[in-house]
Amino acid sequence: MEQAKEVTLVHSSLQDQLSDILKKPLGKMSPPHIHPRANEILVVLEGTLRVGFTTSNPDNYLFTKVLNPGDAFVFPIGLIHFQQNIGQTHVVAFSAFSSQNPETITIPNVLLGSGPAIYSDVLAKAFQMDNNIVNQIRSNYGGITKNLSN
Repeated sequence: MEQAKEVTLVHSSLQDQLSDILKKPLGKMSPPHIHPRANEILVVLEGTLRVGFTTSNPDNYLFTKVLNPGDAFVFPIGLIHFQQNIGQTHVVAFSAFSSQNPETITIPNVLLGSGPAIYSDVLAKAFQMDNNIVNQIRSNYGGITKNLSN
């Protein structure tokens, strides 16, 4: 009969950072964002959460999963990811980061709400849409809505 081995878990506040408990009402989400300096692990305590991340170029593959209470998901450092409440109740979850300073860069806010604004024609070409559509979307983020071009 094999003898059990003892495992000691050590928590170092210099290496791991516990974030605030996330409370997401029905239908709410954390928009696509990145943490350029940390991996993130998310654990669901209550509710149902759809999560996902995309790999980087050239594949841009989406990994996604529906999480229920007790489920966990890891978001790799620097990859765009999101969380969305798709259940019938609120979601309670917590996340931890591999750094005390993971930083959060929210993609829609950076692209559409920056000041000074990114040129409309740059975004229009990048997203293959008309400048007026870029400006219409930008107005939802408090960004400058005039037709900017270089």
